[in-house]
Amino acid sequence: MGILNLAHGALFMVGAYLGWMVAVEYHLNYALAIAAGGVGAGLVGLGLQQGFLRYLHRQEKEQVLLTAGFIFILTNLAQWCFGAVALTPFTPPFLSGSVAFFGIRYPLFRLSIIMFGIMLYVLFWWLEDHTRIGAIVRAGMDDREMTMGLGINLGLVKASVFFFETDITGIAGVIGIQIMGADLQLPITILKYALVVVVVGGVGSVHGALLGSILIGLVDTFGKALFPQFAMFTIFLVMVVILLIRPTGLLGVRGIR
Repeated sequence: MGILNLAHGALFMVGAYLGWMVAVEYHLNYALAIAAGGVGAGLVGLGLQQGFLRYLHRQEKEQVLLTAGFIFILTNLAQWCFGAVALTPFTPPFLSGSVAFFGIRYPLFRLSIIMFGIMLYVLFWWLEDHTRIGAIVRAGMDDREMTMGLGINLGLVKASVFFFETDITGIAGVIGIQIMGADLQLPITILKYALVVVVVGGVGSVHGALLGSILIGLVDTFGKALFPQFAMFTIFLVMVVILLIRPTGLLGVRGIR
């Protein structure tokens, strides 16, 4: 879409806080928590896109400054509404058990997160490569004027795509809170991983995002276990090495500028 959005981590935090409030504070079910986190983050993202980003098409420096500013705005709003104390992780009762594989027991909630990631990958791949909506979105990215000349309301398409992807970000926040909890550091923590995964996997590639997330997840986990004092540097070291070998990322089609 020609948008460089650094506020993804902040939108993840919005979903996490709203989901925690619905599930823990109001004692409602997990489905409502996911709906609240997704819709809440989606509406904030839509407001960001409609109020600001749609006027900054392909203006990457301005987009970086704007969305970085929204990190501070949303973080301060979260502190004002929920306080500065970190919210503890919660797990819905139906995911509180475990399953045995080859003598090793795995928590159900972790398996549910893996399944959620796989479902998202399949959904995005199918939408992008095998639907008319995906064709319109890709056409709008490659040739804006021609797409609008065909009578397609590209403004509505972009708004819908932005709402959908920020809605998914909010849902991920609700699901991710089972492991991470929620605090005011989430925007930077999530942004760090998101940027590295996208750069390593390749900008614009759904398959690259999956491959990059698996690689960075493994490197981060082993780094924390084997080199805890250098853990935060391991994923960036992998990113640097991959960019030196392949500047477009593992499966990317466009170089990092």
